[in-house]
Amino acid sequence: MIKLYAGLRVADVSDGMDMLGMPDVGLMDPKIAPLWKDIEGFKHQFVGIAFTVRYVPTTRRPHPGNVSRDDYKHWRDMWYTNVSAEPFIKDIKEGHVIVIDNANDGDTGSTGSNNSMIWKSKGAIGIVSAGGVRDTDEVIKQGIPVYMNYEKRGRGIRPGRNELDSYNEPVVVGGVYVRPGDVIVADGDGVIVVPRDIAIDVADAAREELLIDKEQRRKLYKELGIPYDFTVENK
Repeated sequence: MIKLYAGLRVADVSDGMDMLGMPDVGLMDPKIAPLWKDIEGFKHQFVGIAFTVRYVPTTRRPHPGNVSRDDYKHWRDMWYTNVSAEPFIKDIKEGHVIVIDNANDGDTGSTGSNNSMIWKSKGAIGIVSAGGVRDTDEVIKQGIPVYMNYEKRGRGIRPGRNELDSYNEPVVVGGVYVRPGDVIVADGDGVIVVPRDIAIDVADAAREELLIDKEQRRKLYKELGIPYDFTVENK
């Protein structure tokens, strides 16, 4: 499935959805945007398969606040292990996009420089999150593609703030219903989600639109004396 979508842009996929009679379906809110962009090599772009995670605001009582540093660390580690954990790491596969529904858990950093690297080491190619990303300088430096609502970035740690609700279950991010296994396409235009059951037909229609666009742009490149680049190569 990922190979079928290789090189397709969000705009092409949106056009493909239109051709199947599904205008505006799957397009996330424009606020879900790339954390960083690589204009030379487009390394911020990705195509992958949705792996969903949902964090929710906690209703549990936090630690009392007047504990020793060692007691706090014990409480914090317990929370990470039992309440707001990441048991899903074992299920991450090559080509997965970690799609996180955490829009309502406040100023909480569910994703950071550490766990984003762990997910990458397991095969994840990118992250799409309603918010809740911290350590953003390091995440950018590490070259991990992240799409998020930057206004909802989270700075606090998860203990005392949120809980893991579910994973590999449907979520809503950027106003779009996302199921595990759906196709995720992300670039400078944002994020689009293609339901798995129509993904092959959408890819075929989107490819047709992309080839037309490339052919027209090649003519304009030639007319304007612009050297061809990888965005107009017919691959």
